[in-house]
Amino acid sequence: IYKKDIIKSIILNKIKNNQNKIYARKCEIKQIFDTKQVRLFLDSNHIQGYTHSSLNLGLFLNNELVSLMTFSKNRFKKLSNELEMVRFCNKLNTNIVGGASRLFNNFIREHNPNKLNIISFADRRFFDGNLYNVLGFQFIKNTSPSYIYWKDGKVLGRMSCQKHKLSKLLPNFSPTNTEYENMLNNGWRRVWDSGNGKWLF
Repeated sequence: IYKKDIIKSIILNKIKNNQNKIYARKCEIKQIFDTKQVRLFLDSNHIQGYTHSSLNLGLFLNNELVSLMTFSKNRFKKLSNELEMVRFCNKLNTNIVGGASRLFNNFIREHNPNKLNIISFADRRFFDGNLYNVLGFQFIKNTSPSYIYWKDGKVLGRMSCQKHKLSKLLPNFSPTNTEYENMLNNGWRRVWDSGNGKWLF
């Protein structure tokens, strides 16, 4: 409902019917320091939108950003030495031939001198993880399904709906009810996903 253009682009890519084809070798790799540019590109082209990252690499054709890959320390294990490939996407309705490989290889060569492990996650609702096979990752496991809450077109992630936060979030809160019961009593519906595939390089 809310990201139809992105969904259509994903479908077109899967059936190999994208409108535009660009060869990565014709593009220039640049590190992007402008968070606003990264946010705008991800919100416009990635199904999960923007999330924080510490290093952003883009492919540019004639000074236009056409492909983006972002990295950070492992978001889920703050004390770990692992790195995480957080986001990757191309411009809508565009196939960047060799784009992911070119960006990832640049990161390995220029930005991972200590050869730290790199993890990444594939949303199993949309992707089978084949991109990670191409990049040389190893499949680790499928994570358990997670969920969001939905009400009148608004979406809340489960982390923001933990029970200890609900007294400030909901007009009708009962400490004797569970998180789910409180959300349900306030008109929110829980929607499950399919979990993620976890991959390691």
